[in-house]
Amino acid sequence: MEARHSALCVEEAEDTLNELRTALEKAGITLLSLRLDPASLAREAPCPLVELGRCSMETARRLAAVIR
Repeated sequence: MEARHSALCVEEAEDTLNELRTALEKAGITLLSLRLDPASLAREAPCPLVELGRCSMETARRLAAVIR
């Protein structure tokens, strides 16, 4: 049962990551390093974290504008 729960957590994290990527793309923003953090997946009971990664100053400005 614990393995199934872990698999569901990872699946949910992947779905959320895809939702975020799609929303950012619709706003004209691409974060090249956007991914699930591999270290958070390597645990016995994964607790996935989204890694937003690095971006250019222009992308950071655009992201800030969208959030405002």
